[in-house]
Amino acid sequence: MDALEVGRVRVKLGLFVADVFASVPRKDQRAKSDCYLRGLMLDGRRKSVQAMAARLPDGNEQNLQQFVNQSTWDPVPVQRRICERMLPLIDPVAWVIDDVSVPKDGRMSVAVAPQYCGALGKQANCQVAVSIHAATDTASCPLQWRLFLPEEWASDTARRTTTRIPPGVTHREKWRLALDMLDTLAGWNMSPPVVVADAAYGTNAHLRAALADRKLAYVLAIRADVTAHPFHAEPSAPARNGPTGCRPQPRYRHRAPSVAALATGLGQEAFTTVTWRNGSRGKLRSRFAAVRVRPAGKAVERPVKAAASAGQGWWDGVLPDCWLLAEWPEDAETPTGYWLSSLPADTPIADLVHLAKIRWRIEHDYRELKHGLGLDHFEGRSWPGWHHHVTLVTAAHAFLTEQRLAPKAPTPVSPSTKSSTLSRTS
Repeated sequence: MDALEVGRVRVKLGLFVADVFASVPRKDQRAKSDCYLRGLMLDGRRKSVQAMAARLPDGNEQNLQQFVNQSTWDPVPVQRRICERMLPLIDPVAWVIDDVSVPKDGRMSVAVAPQYCGALGKQANCQVAVSIHAATDTASCPLQWRLFLPEEWASDTARRTTTRIPPGVTHREKWRLALDMLDTLAGWNMSPPVVVADAAYGTNAHLRAALADRKLAYVLAIRADVTAHPFHAEPSAPARNGPTGCRPQPRYRHRAPSVAALATGLGQEAFTTVTWRNGSRGKLRSRFAAVRVRPAGKAVERPVKAAASAGQGWWDGVLPDCWLLAEWPEDAETPTGYWLSSLPADTPIADLVHLAKIRWRIEHDYRELKHGLGLDHFEGRSWPGWHHHVTLVTAAHAFLTEQRLAPKAPTPVSPSTKSSTLSRTS
């Protein structure tokens, strides 16, 4: 947005800030919130505090630096208010788990470490944040963020002190951070219609089990080597060794094949063409098949067996079933994509495909958050500063989304135009 466009929405932005940042205790801090959001939305290649302060007529670099890096205002109530405004507006079809990486130099920026960097497509020095987004085909917004703390930071007292990481924060796997965010949102009485994630999350059987425990439906991408039994496969047990012998545990007698083998075994004739949305170059379509399967593996079996044993003292060996969705494009020699879904058995394949492909919208979010609103331009090194900046960027994104989705006011028609129109029609 240029300065003129920002000026046109200045009153609306003021009302937005007054509501979303109402939990911020001091009036001058709320004024700096307004200033910071305008700096993020203004055109400009860099969205560092120094660059934003130079563009704003009321920008003060020292004040903005203090506000984002040293102030003690709590970002959590602000995040909650953003969610309360955006969820009814967007009316999402799914919540998407994802993560974003920011390349960094040096080793003193909070949570920076050599790790896989999606922005560069390789191992690099970077920060990684896990996020949850509410999404439809036409709109989306971040709901929660968690900064991933690598293991090397967990016991590095010097760096933790310098970057002001709270004592209770330690290393947690990314999938656990995603669950933490879902639990936080559940505590605010917010729940997803469906949880969607890529294969980095969906392949993890512990995550799938945790979502099932929370009674959250999911459509999760998985790797081709994930194993599953066909739906009609049944476990069996050898005969009991005498009337007083131990009862053998039922189990599947054949090794579970990979989902790639299951999908290929269906044959190309089992795949049907499905269109999931209109793209910039026309309808997006491919060939898909959906079958019921029983995911296998120790990580799947253990919680099922434990729950059955605790409830009835016996497990019949039957693994829970779910959907396997596979994609096999016409120009491919083998299937290219796989998803597991806990949605009901009568779910149409078009709905499964639509949800499996909804992640594209989050890539749109990241482009706007990073290139348009400076998500990755933050130069502060502290834990509080990172969370303040991310919350402010999310607020700016939410405000722009609200403006885009707001009903357009009709163009006023002058009396002379009305009379000339009436004369022509009569």
